[in-house]
Amino acid sequence: MQTGTLISLAAYFVLMLGIGLYAWRKSTSDSAGYLLAGRNLHPAVAALSAGASDMSGWLLLGLPGALYAAGLVEAWIGIGLFAGAVANWIIVAPRLRQQTEELGNALTIPQFLANRFPDKAVALRVVSAIIIVLFFTVYTAAGLVGGGKLFETAFAGLLPEAGMSDYMLGIWITAGVVLAYTMIGGFLAVSLTDFVQGCIMVVALVLMPLVVIYGAKDVGGLGEFAAVTEMLEQVDPGMLSLFGGLTFLGWLSAVTWGLGYFGQPHIIVRFMAIRSVPDVAVARNIGLSWMAVALIGAIGVGIAGRAYAEANGVVVEDPETIFIVLATLLFAPLITGFLLAALLAAIMSTISSQLLVSSSSLTEDFYRLFLRKEASEREAVNVGRVAVLLVALAAIVIARDPDSEVLGLVANAWAGFGAAFGPLILFALTWRGMTGAGAVAGLVTGAAVVMGWIALGWNGAFLGGPGVYEIIPGFLAASLAIWLISKATAPAKGT
Repeated sequence: MQTGTLISLAAYFVLMLGIGLYAWRKSTSDSAGYLLAGRNLHPAVAALSAGASDMSGWLLLGLPGALYAAGLVEAWIGIGLFAGAVANWIIVAPRLRQQTEELGNALTIPQFLANRFPDKAVALRVVSAIIIVLFFTVYTAAGLVGGGKLFETAFAGLLPEAGMSDYMLGIWITAGVVLAYTMIGGFLAVSLTDFVQGCIMVVALVLMPLVVIYGAKDVGGLGEFAAVTEMLEQVDPGMLSLFGGLTFLGWLSAVTWGLGYFGQPHIIVRFMAIRSVPDVAVARNIGLSWMAVALIGAIGVGIAGRAYAEANGVVVEDPETIFIVLATLLFAPLITGFLLAALLAAIMSTISSQLLVSSSSLTEDFYRLFLRKEASEREAVNVGRVAVLLVALAAIVIARDPDSEVLGLVANAWAGFGAAFGPLILFALTWRGMTGAGAVAGLVTGAAVVMGWIALGWNGAFLGGPGVYEIIPGFLAASLAIWLISKATAPAKGT
């Protein structure tokens, strides 16, 4: 491994740890500071934090890999996500920021639901917390798989004497750095590192496809965009078509990824922390602009990367590593280090957010609810740090299989949250007729349908045809359960 690459990565790690120490001094004296940064996030920080924690290693591994393998038809996932993000910022963000503060100054999503439906407070907090910890452990594992793949592909043989595979070494290094700044600095550290990581990610996603497409041929570039289309048409004329080989169910499964936004706790918790409701609009414009550029860049990496590999005879055994392959082949060591840091940024930003949300649920919705109701603020913060560690260790166990697919793990967890919490959050924020019983029914139904759909394999093949993404039946079933049970349990008029 080139010294320059290692220097760039070392500088990145030091920067992340430095931000963690800064945040530790600023906002970890009580639960409100550790879990929500005192509801005082600058809109730009909140916007990029939401975006970076949302996109994860999926943006630089999963999405480019899907486009590399199947072509532009996979871009429908990105289109659906962008549409979902727009709706999330418009419908959920301002209402959640206002209502969580008005209803008991809730610090977590389960607390907000309990305050919104006090007759089912305990059930909502417990069930919500179980779902959050369960799916976030899987989601965190997806991020660690990305870290493992990075080291396995780019740093092969870095420490052969460690008695550990490069894949597992990558998992432990990724987890170790994230644990350090998350446990030390809490929500402020996670948000500030997300902001920096978001900036790094978008620069890398703009730089990479431009160099691949327009770089001089003698340094590995294709020279012009026409070379991309020409090469891909030789491979498969349908690779540059948004509709090539696309069925209706395939299209529906792709675009409905956007439904998941309404129920992702690690994203919508950023809305709760923005410093004021008017700042939500500013954050929305910044966040959506960042997301549009990042998604276009990721699509460019996958499409241009396939053309480059075909033109130069490069063998890419795992399509999800195309970003890593291009970074190591086309750039000087210092730039390669920066690009790999961008990948680590995507991975770490999401892992840290997920760990903190899981920690907050374990602390506020289990420990303080059942074990130590009178726990001091300092004790609660320390328990939160221990919870971060425990969830991370469980995720490491899940991520040990080097054959795991980042996109597959993310898809399962995304659907679980989207179906369990998406309809619940939307109805809770917009429908006064919703009842506590309806909330519990929607939460349980959404999660159960998603897990059942996956267990039956219907996300891979359904009724003899292509699979149906599990978020579709889960979201619909949860919405129906909320409406029916709320209607059935609504108090009689005049009572």
